Amino acid sequence: YKIAKTFTDAVKEKALGQDVLTSVNPGQMMVKIVHDELAALMGGKMEDINIKGNPAVILVAGLQGSGKTTFAVKLANMLKSKKGKNPLLIAGDVYRPAAIDQLKILAEQINIPVYTEDDNKNPVKITMGGIKYAKKTGHDLVVIDTAGRLAIDEEMMNEIASVKKAIDPHETLFVVDAMTGQDAVNTAKEFDARLDFEGVVLTKMDGDTRGGAALSIRAVVNKPIKFIS
Repeated sequence: YKIAKTFTDAVKEKALGQDVLTSVNPGQMMVKIVHDELAALMGGKMEDINIKGNPAVILVAGLQGSGKTTFAVKLANMLKSKKGKNPLLIAGDVYRPAAIDQLKILAEQINIPVYTEDDNKNPVKITMGGIKYAKKTGHDLVVIDTAGRLAIDEEMMNEIASVKKAIDPHETLFVVDAMTGQDAVNTAKEFDARLDFEGVVLTKMDGDTRGGAALSIRAVVNKPIKFIS
């Protein structure tokens, strides 16, 4: 509510103080004011993902069922096809039985290898091993899929923080299901407090959701929405 109120107040102030151009009707001017204020609220400019390392390491984190695994594969494929990267996916979810299988199946369809350690249940060691393997085999991009976790699960939050500390990724992305609505804002705050992520990924935007969470997250945690999946 606070963000919506601030936004509407800004639009009202601009609209009341705006000289309407003779070539533009008031309705068109209002659309422009709303558009400009929305753009300003979202940061005003596009912020690219950091892939300058060799390998560039991207850590993907978020809630259970938010679409992290699917997004990780989409991201690797996009950077492969558009940026000419040679990606390696790391299977860092050691808790969900089908997680590694899902990652392998999706990655196989686009011919991207997946690094796994079947007998290892330590995400920190797995991710470190995967990055070492990437360096040895010439992969210049690593995308790490991690287990979904609740922000209130202290043990799991400590774990993902430990993973980030150990590997020092070039980019940490927080994946959130847009259909969770305003609950996504509180979750984003908790994850940002622990991970200080660089950007947000909104998934499931093709559903009935209107994407209001995007505005709230951007305003509250001051981190850009880098991808919509």
